[in-house]
Amino acid sequence: MINQLITKMLPLMPKKLVWIFSRKYIAGETIDDAIRVCRALNAQKVKITIDLLGEFITRLDEATENKNAYLEIIERVQKEKIDGNYSLKPTSFGLLIDPEACYRNIREIVSKSASYGNFTRVDMEDSQCTDLEIDLFRRLHREFPANVGLVLQAYMKRTLPDILKMKDLHTDGAPLNFRLCKGIYVEPESIAYKKYQEINDHYLEDLEYMFRHGIYPGIATHDRPLVEGAFKLIEKYGIPKNRYEFQMLYGVTPELRKSIVDKGHTMRVYVPFGKEWFGYSTRRLKENPKMATHIIKALFVKG
Repeated sequence: MINQLITKMLPLMPKKLVWIFSRKYIAGETIDDAIRVCRALNAQKVKITIDLLGEFITRLDEATENKNAYLEIIERVQKEKIDGNYSLKPTSFGLLIDPEACYRNIREIVSKSASYGNFTRVDMEDSQCTDLEIDLFRRLHREFPANVGLVLQAYMKRTLPDILKMKDLHTDGAPLNFRLCKGIYVEPESIAYKKYQEINDHYLEDLEYMFRHGIYPGIATHDRPLVEGAFKLIEKYGIPKNRYEFQMLYGVTPELRKSIVDKGHTMRVYVPFGKEWFGYSTRRLKENPKMATHIIKALFVKG
């Protein structure tokens, strides 16, 4: 009840108050803030993926602004020699307004990144977007097979069948590259697994399929049992360390992150930034009310 109450109240709270919670998980508002965080993570032997916040836009001129901002980010990251790549949400580029315009916007970003030999990840959003985002990924992958990847959510009942359907895109020279996460959006039980162990079991099932079929997985989790399960699969199939990576969110479980890095595994941290941090924070809370507990702690713990 307390978590739900805070969830409803948070959008009404002053931004400065919400920032007390958000600052641990968001690099800041500007590219300078993001670069500072990226440099610090690189110094810890951690790669990054950078994301400009903003999703579910309502006007196509916002999509153009976001595209231009990403093109500038790519130039800045290249100039600063940051060890990282890019993540983006298709609804930031007009997916639900004009899918073709969205494709053109994102294609320009992927092309720019690819011109530097870099990589762009297409994020997966809620279920209304799933088919559109898989179609978008397919189109981009045909042209940039080594430079674009997709996010998949293990709690969705359709995920393994979706992977099977995308096998036709796989080539030895440019293996499919999927970030596998649990999933955060609130979805109906008819299409999504709900129980903790059930989600974990399907996560490892999906991951095992990827290992067995030469797909490059981004093992995106902060759940220690899933990390341990991934270690067992890596050992079982003798997967070389250059054929997978672990991924985590900025500011989450840093101790677990360090332990994975110390074992010699590749780690990539998702670094979000931008002026839309408030909307991002409130939406994430609505999608996961249990995060309210962390807000309460953040209000009373310094640093």
